[in-house]
Amino acid sequence: MSQYETLKAKIDDLNNSILTGKALEGFDKHYADNVEMQENDAEPFVGKELNRKREEEFFGSITEFRGAAVKSVAVGDNVTMVLWHFDYTHKDWGVKKYDQVAIQEWENGLIVRERFIYKP
Repeated sequence: MSQYETLKAKIDDLNNSILTGKALEGFDKHYADNVEMQENDAEPFVGKELNRKREEEFFGSITEFRGAAVKSVAVGDNVTMVLWHFDYTHKDWGVKKYDQVAIQEWENGLIVRERFIYKP
């Protein structure tokens, strides 16, 4: 299997985890211990433990989930990009309906950096 096919399979597996309500399992499987995650231009959060806690808090704050969809996926040299559409209600942020680009950088088969770009 080529590098592109391997990354495509990995990002498809992660996306499927999110779409089937198993985002935290996908996080545990596909993210490196030293992962950096960044929202738009904010400072990145570093470390798997910290970022997993943030993910738990995010998913635990959704009061109504109306849907998520993968609109497109791109695969390059140790990088993947996913265009998502989300529609949910968050206990603090209210109704959220938006598109987001998630860019993942991979090393040794795991995501080491991920940046989310969306209109705040």
